[in-house]
Amino acid sequence: MTEKIKTIVYIDGYNLYYSCLKDTSFKWLDIPKLFERILKDQNPAIEIIKIKYFTAPALGRFASNGSKSAEAQQTYHRALQYCYPDLMEIIFGNHTQVKKPLPRYDENIPFCKQDRHWVWVLEEKLTDVQLAIAMYRDAAQLKCDQLVICSNDSDMTPALKAIREDLPDFKIGIVMPIRQSLQSRRASKSLEMLSTWTRHCIRDEELENSQLPEKVPTNKKPMLKPLHWSKGEITPL
Repeated sequence: MTEKIKTIVYIDGYNLYYSCLKDTSFKWLDIPKLFERILKDQNPAIEIIKIKYFTAPALGRFASNGSKSAEAQQTYHRALQYCYPDLMEIIFGNHTQVKKPLPRYDENIPFCKQDRHWVWVLEEKLTDVQLAIAMYRDAAQLKCDQLVICSNDSDMTPALKAIREDLPDFKIGIVMPIRQSLQSRRASKSLEMLSTWTRHCIRDEELENSQLPEKVPTNKKPMLKPLHWSKGEITPL
């Protein structure tokens, strides 16, 4: 009997959303189902023991659908945790919003630092740091045989480099959150160089076939896929 490779999956929710899900009808994504498909294709011996999903609450005042966007995200997170209470762990960072005077861009005019306009700058905070610390601690404490990161963010490089230096034989997999139809997007070479193996894209049919039920039954009121999440178009991001 083949020995199981106990694996923890770490997902950069921001990266996954903006690279694979935005402007599609795939936002009601069944994350465990998707990664079960991807990792079994990579190696049938892989056993997912935990999925850690790092994200930040949506800010309704800045979202395209206002408060509906924040409500949709909350419903989605509850649905994931209801369906996979022991497997899914959602770790939250936060968003900051500040006003800054930034130089105006015009391709026909040379850069002028005096030509400034006040803009809102939104930044996701803590998620990258929390993801990096979680990866390193789980590897150092030997909580799994392999860690798999779904991110194309080179900010993860120092954490992976530390794991590779301190635990040179530890298995590290990378799943790039890049839709196959958009493979012209650049993959992070620094992450790939530190990995044991790399999956360079996620196929549209994998996203389409890995969706939660549109109505997730519960002991109380069912959780429904948000209506505006069904209207996405499969278009380049």
